[in-house]
Amino acid sequence: MALIAVPVLFHLIIVYTAHTPLALRFSAGGLAKLGFVSVAALMHWGLYTSLLATFGLTLRPGHEPLITGMARRLHGDIADELVRYTRNVTIAWTIFFAMQLTLSITLFCFAPLVVWSFFVNILDIPLVVTMFAAEYAIRLRCLKNPPRHSLSMIFNMVAGSVREARERPARQENL
Repeated sequence: MALIAVPVLFHLIIVYTAHTPLALRFSAGGLAKLGFVSVAALMHWGLYTSLLATFGLTLRPGHEPLITGMARRLHGDIADELVRYTRNVTIAWTIFFAMQLTLSITLFCFAPLVVWSFFVNILDIPLVVTMFAAEYAIRLRCLKNPPRHSLSMIFNMVAGSVREARERPARQENL
């Protein structure tokens, strides 16, 4: 619930303070607005920069694309068709993250603040959901025998990967 409520609250505050100049003045309204805008911008840009780097770096030669690695963890040995498909999905998500970041920065610099806020605080989650839905529809259409898995299965796999990554440095120190 907080995943939706906090961005909506931020957007409403930015809309409500649209008449207040965004400046480093010593007015309570100006400083509050600067705070909400700064937090929203840093959260959005930080998240998408991290995702872009995480997905994009796995596309380098000699590395396994992130989605391909996730598919291997979920299904074990996978067919060449699925290897190609998951590489393309990793590329698609990388492009999506780059576009989100680019559009956010462009709107922040050149559009009214309320428009930028609507994009990062209101449209962000629906755009991600749309991307997931589009990928799923394409998967069903493009793959002969598409793997089917629940969201909870994916979340458990990601959580396990995060746990393994945290434990890895501790294990290496003990060697």
